[in-house]
Amino acid sequence: MPVRTHRAWLAAVGLLAVGSVSGGAQEAPNYEVYAVRYAMLPGFPLRAMVAGADSTRTIDGAMSVWLARGGGKTVLIDAGFYRPKFVDRWKPSNFVSPAEALSRAGVRPEQVTDIVVTHVHWDHVDGVDLFPNAQVWIQKTEYDHHISPNGTPRESAIDADDARMLSQLKARGRVREVNGDSVQIIPGITVYTGGKHTFGSQYAAIKTESGTVVIASDNLYLYENLDRRRPIAQTLDSLSNLRSHERMRRLASDPRLIVPGHDPAVFTRFPSGVEGIARIK
Repeated sequence: MPVRTHRAWLAAVGLLAVGSVSGGAQEAPNYEVYAVRYAMLPGFPLRAMVAGADSTRTIDGAMSVWLARGGGKTVLIDAGFYRPKFVDRWKPSNFVSPAEALSRAGVRPEQVTDIVVTHVHWDHVDGVDLFPNAQVWIQKTEYDHHISPNGTPRESAIDADDARMLSQLKARGRVREVNGDSVQIIPGITVYTGGKHTFGSQYAAIKTESGTVVIASDNLYLYENLDRRRPIAQTLDSLSNLRSHERMRRLASDPRLIVPGHDPAVFTRFPSGVEGIARIK
């Protein structure tokens, strides 16, 4: 069949590689972007976040998911955690499930259309199955590196329950694997690789009325990583991580629109008037 017709058929049956997604002629909407805090980790050692930090310093780490609404989409960047074993082990303060936290932003779990999983660590992926209608987007290299075909972990970076959950969602057709860097997965939302927090971690750039917002997730833990040009402490490649920070500066319309993964200052820099909600603009 003609090439154009063939590509249309492949897209219709879901066989066209996600890495080819560009949004075509569809105009990208402007999204409203929020950080939504669902817990805190009090007294977390700063040296576990900022390479070379003073070992006596601590920070109350914010546990957040990020919400983008626009163009008929309700998109989460990461999904947090909720399984009791993680709550019992880490003892976060002021914990509510990510689904409950999102209710403060007027979002019900069934309204979430898409979840962009930046990486497979428990505090970012465990809550995916709280959202029954969401399409899940993850880098193919991240999925394949951490999850075997039978749904068991290939290494300790991913929890066994979370690996099984993602494998089951993939079998139901709810997981879309992104093939590589600089891919627009949804009109107005593009994902990038290179942060190397995990093997195939990604971060997202989102079009808003204020310009491009970059949700770094754990590829950038804190504003201090960016301001002091220090890599995150937990990275597979410090130089690649620093390069990703510089790239975030170029991608964002303004450096203040770069949102780190665990910095409580996000909620003072972008007050919304609602506890635990920051409007990024």
